[in-house]
Amino acid sequence: MQGKRDPEELATALAHMARDLLTQPSVQDTLDRIGHHATELVDGCTDAGILVLDGTRVRTLSATSSLVEHSDRLQGECGEGPCFDAVRDRQEVYRIPDMTDTVDRWPRFAPKARDLGIGSMMGFLLFTEDERYGALDLYSTDPDAFNERSEQVGWLLASHAAVALASAQHDAQLRDAIATRQEIGEAMGILMERYKISERQAFAVLVEASQRQNTKLREIAGTVTATGELPGAR
Repeated sequence: MQGKRDPEELATALAHMARDLLTQPSVQDTLDRIGHHATELVDGCTDAGILVLDGTRVRTLSATSSLVEHSDRLQGECGEGPCFDAVRDRQEVYRIPDMTDTVDRWPRFAPKARDLGIGSMMGFLLFTEDERYGALDLYSTDPDAFNERSEQVGWLLASHAAVALASAQHDAQLRDAIATRQEIGEAMGILMERYKISERQAFAVLVEASQRQNTKLREIAGTVTATGELPGAR
């Protein structure tokens, strides 16, 4: 629940948030909880989302409402907007007090944003020391909803969120690597049994099939474990 918190209450709330983020079972759950905590902890924030840019294409990774999704889509269609600029230009923090005052800067996006009901916005890059993940964007339907305190709390939240997101992605990569290793091991076992070959030879067979089919090694292994057949085998 939003409201003015004294420094001790805020520190406690952020600590609870950090623990909550680190317990999420997937990257997507972590992303979704970041937005939820933003609406709970940042004064004035009614909606929140996380986006990334793929070239000039905007992708919404998480959104607490359809307003966020519509805003992201508009920015992609218009090729302009605060979140778009923040990610593209590596702008660490931005705060827009009143969307009606941004028509000169974003002549295509700003009028449509007002039509959506966006009064003010604030955003932060989500990044660690050597990786950037996109922008955490906070919305309010009211103009002048965000102040310096909102920005300070948002920055603290984004810093915790970036660490949690990095941890979630690392864990996901580790789980994927373990699953890949297990699947390849199972496929090798099948080949060893069927063709009476050694472990090294079975692995070489999988690699050769991967290169011949121009397919990832894990996909080749998955086919072998699912069908008992080596793709492209004669």
